[in-house]
Amino acid sequence: MSVLNPYEGFLDGRPIEEILAGTAARIGSLLQEIGPEKASTAPLPGKWSPAEIICHLADCELVFAIRLRQTLAEDTPTVQPFDQDDWAATYPGVKAEQALDVFTALRGWNLMLIRGALPGAANRQMTHPERGTMTFSDVLATMAGHDLNHLGQLQKIAA
Repeated sequence: MSVLNPYEGFLDGRPIEEILAGTAARIGSLLQEIGPEKASTAPLPGKWSPAEIICHLADCELVFAIRLRQTLAEDTPTVQPFDQDDWAATYPGVKAEQALDVFTALRGWNLMLIRGALPGAANRQMTHPERGTMTFSDVLATMAGHDLNHLGQLQKIAA
């Protein structure tokens, strides 16, 4: 796996924009399969519940929104990393549907930005303190791989 995209192993050859555009609906379908009783239950001790996974996706979408906009508006900005486990401390009690609503809204907003920025912005750069220099396209590939990783987790829980 690349330092730029630790999730590249999850990419399955589909166009990245197709993955990004389909994630919210896929989460919704999986959430229906999982059901409300299991949505707030961790599959194993120390693992996130489906609701917490969706909260994490919503948080990440917020972070990606900022990173994408910084990459477009600034010359090679340095973005701020975050500790997902520290952020997850706020998740207990949040309903999966609430988190999905937030994710869906943010993803829609990000897709409008992405569609308007490409292909011209594909090679605009930003610096991630842990991953080095990344292009706008690298960030999109990271987003898609991250989506597929967590969709796989939700799929296992639904099965």
